[in-house]
Amino acid sequence: MCESNAFLVRGDEEELVLEEVTFMEPVEGGYRLRNLFGEETVVSGRLQEVNLIKHKIVFRDE
Repeated sequence: MCESNAFLVRGDEEELVLEEVTFMEPVEGGYRLRNLFGEETVVSGRLQEVNLIKHKIVFRDE
């Protein structure tokens, strides 16, 4: 499958936000993420990296 895991970096800590992300869209104040199971969350912060080979989306807390 081609899903990715989303992480939020705060300082030196990397926190898993949502697994199996299949949808991402910019919204006011951040990004809305939805996963394979229909779970949704909004991440505030700056998009730092999208690595499709590693299936990883990284946001940085601002």
